[in-house]
Order: sequence, then structure tokens, then C-alpha cells
Amino acid sequence: MNKSVQNIALGLSTFFLSLSLFAGTPIDVKQSTVEWVGKKVTGEHSGSLEIQKGEVTIERGHIQSGRFILDMTSIKVLDIKDEKKNRSLEKHLKHDDFFGVKQYPKAVFEFANATPIKTAKKGEPNYHFKGDLTLKGITHALEFDALVDMKKKRTSASGQIIVDRTKYNIRYKSNKFFDGLGDRAIYDEFLITFSVQTK
Repeated sequence: MNKSVQNIALGLSTFFLSLSLFAGTPIDVKQSTVEWVGKKVTGEHSGSLEIQKGEVTIERGHIQSGRFILDMTSIKVLDIKDEKKNRSLEKHLKHDDFFGVKQYPKAVFEFANATPIKTAKKGEPNYHFKGDLTLKGITHALEFDALVDMKKKRTSASGQIIVDRTKYNIRYKSNKFFDGLGDRAIYDEFLITFSVQTK
């Protein structure tokens, strides 16, 4: 093998090694959870959502970026025990009034900005994330704090995110768009509580 070929081979091996070092670490979707709470004037409902796929990039002991795909067809209602009422609300949430899962079966959150919170005390959120959430084909910036625990074998993160549904054209019974709703109004913001960990 001549010197030029050796140099090319060495360059390629270095390139592929760098890719392996900085490739995204997959999320263990079976050990990760996403739960939601939506409130209205007369009460609230809660449920769950599944992560279809996710990965984070970790370099030199710090989170750099990540991408999560949510399966919107997996929306479940957990607080209603009556089977008929439960199915009815799940169906409505999947309808165009809310998340329109036939046309938009996936939601995506991705970030390229993760900043350690230096003043965080033990057990408090210690990372600030800035990214974009794409829901119903509409993308808006989203930021939140989370508690990140980085271990040798796994990294985990947990926290809460507040989402304004009206930014994603989910207007059903919103006081922002409809007058005279009274106690039939549904609040615009819903809460996402997440716990994710890498494989």
C-alpha cells in the first residue's frame, strides 16, 4: 500500500471514529415516560403519551443536543375510569379539534442548546434547555429546566414543560378565540411531565 493510500485510509478511519464518538445516544423508550395534564374551568384531565424515538448527543460530560419523536396516536386518558367516557375523550383528543393525529401522527422536539445551571442545588433542575417543538406541522421555540443525572452507563432527565396549545392552532373552547364560554372553557396551557433515560 503506497503512502497516499495509507493517508486516505487513516483519514477515513479517523473520520468514522469521530462519528462514533459524537453519535447520538439513543433513548430507552420503554423506560421513559411522558404524562400530560390539561385543565378546564370545571376540572382537569390527565393521561400519557409515548416516545417513538429519541437520542441525545453527549460530549465531554455535557449534553449538547437531542431529538425526540412523540407518537401522537398513542394519546391515552388515565383519569377517567368509565370505559365509554374514556374512549370518547381519547377520540376527541385525536380529532382535528385538538391534535389531528391522522394528518399529524408525530410531534418533534429538538434542541441544540443545553446549558448547565451552575447555581442549582442537589435535587433541583440543573440544566436549561432551548429548542423547538413541532406540533400539528407548526414549529415554535420552547425552553424549560430539567434535572439531569449523568452516570457512566446511563443519563436521565426529568422535568416539566408548559405548552400553549393555541400557538399550534388548537383553539377548541379557548377564551382567546371564543366569547361566552363561561365554565365550558378549556385553559390554553397544558402541562407535560417527562422522565427519560438513555439506553
